[in-house]
Amino acid sequence: MLDVVELSRLQFALTALYHFLFVPLTLGLSFILVIMETLYVATNKQVYKDMTKFWGKLFGINFALGVTTGITMEFQFGTNWSYYSHYVGDIFGAPLAIEALLAFFLESTFVGLFFFGWDRLTKAKHLLATYCVAFGSNLSAMWILVANGWMQSPVASEFNFETMRMEMTSFMDLWLNPIAQSKLVHTLAGGYVSGAMFVLAISAYYLLKGRDIGFAKRSFSVASVFGFISIIATIIMGDQSAYEVGNVQKTKLATMESEWHTQEAPASWNAFAIPNDAEMKNDFEFQIPYLGGIMATRSLDQTYPGIHDILIENEGRVRNGMVAYGLLEELRAQKKAGQVNEETKAQFLATRDDLGYGLLLKRYTDKVVDATEEQIKQATRDTVPNVAPVFWSFRVMAALAGVIMVLLSGAFIQNLRNATTKIPLLLHALLWCLPLPWIAIECGWFLAEYGRQPWAIYEVLPVGVANSSLSTGDLWFSIGLLCGLYTLFIVVEMYLMYKFGRLGPSSLKTGRYYFEQSSKAGA
Repeated sequence: MLDVVELSRLQFALTALYHFLFVPLTLGLSFILVIMETLYVATNKQVYKDMTKFWGKLFGINFALGVTTGITMEFQFGTNWSYYSHYVGDIFGAPLAIEALLAFFLESTFVGLFFFGWDRLTKAKHLLATYCVAFGSNLSAMWILVANGWMQSPVASEFNFETMRMEMTSFMDLWLNPIAQSKLVHTLAGGYVSGAMFVLAISAYYLLKGRDIGFAKRSFSVASVFGFISIIATIIMGDQSAYEVGNVQKTKLATMESEWHTQEAPASWNAFAIPNDAEMKNDFEFQIPYLGGIMATRSLDQTYPGIHDILIENEGRVRNGMVAYGLLEELRAQKKAGQVNEETKAQFLATRDDLGYGLLLKRYTDKVVDATEEQIKQATRDTVPNVAPVFWSFRVMAALAGVIMVLLSGAFIQNLRNATTKIPLLLHALLWCLPLPWIAIECGWFLAEYGRQPWAIYEVLPVGVANSSLSTGDLWFSIGLLCGLYTLFIVVEMYLMYKFGRLGPSSLKTGRYYFEQSSKAGA
């Protein structure tokens, strides 16, 4: 039976996964619209204006539903994770506040100008509004990922025993956190790939049907070039992101690779494995020599630790965390009495970095300093998430990125040859592989968040003490309500996308005749 913490995690996970179905398309389509409208302003060709309007209509549908699903997530920090909000709100809340006050308002304001300003603004001014929509959506993603990056690697902060809260020490270091920046570029590039695949798939449908050919060819050209560049950036930054993870989250890296034992450098790479969490080994593994060490350390002479060695180290940190917790209790008692002992304070500051490991024992006992050996072993084992879900989510993401790379390469090459309509196999593949970027992105998001467990803030605050005091009934009700409502949103989105996608660009007021003529003339 799921308890309050697990249900709270499930609710937030479902909310995030639902919301992230809409976000990538918003990021990707926004810059595709910028490219199309820039071509319109530069060439004054009507087809590029109609491309901007048509794909902008689909962008607007997705944007509206994405905003609706995103608002709920921020409320959950207060409703489901109140102690989390108290403990780290001074730091975590700063980038989210900037995102709402700057990026989201910028994006939302100029979305209105994009849709209603065609006949009210000059070409240049309307193009500027489109640029602001694109930059606003990307700025919004940046601040959200800065906040999430801090959860993965809590730099520029320290715990204050007097307030019992984490406090920021440098906003600039928070903003330039390497984990956050690599995640940002990787996530944005993944969104651009989603937007490109969306345009390519629908354009492929028109080309297969032999309709709106001039429009579809131009859309295909823009999306294939944009998508080809984006998937290369996605793969490069995915490698960089994994490297940064290896620097600050060694447990996640070992779990991603199902690396139970530390290998001599350079380590082999488990291309395929069957992880056995119960016995802490792989029942089967297919290894490629040297590749693991090269990818993880970018060297031939450095090692990265396996799970067994990590657990040994983490047990020491749990024991040190017990000491830190006991010293914290002493400091709180001394503060209440009005006299803080400087020696006790110095001892606490020396052990403060392991306080989070001591808090892991809260799951098993309220008397952390008196935890039994069995409870210490249990808390230590908790520091490593289940390996199989992390291992396979990483490989599904990477495999799908490879498939998308092949498809986009084919589209890019065929576009250069100007033989788009003569390759039905590629067009069919692009159409049927439309969901792949979303599956890859959801796997990547799952990898980042589940792979961080058991931490709400990595090595600082366990999820087991970050939740609110709710009942399981409250959570089941809200989970059911959210799932029902969000499923309705997805059905609405798919219905509207399917409806207007089927109608196609000929549904614009320019009329079907223009597009039929443009296709014959090469437009």
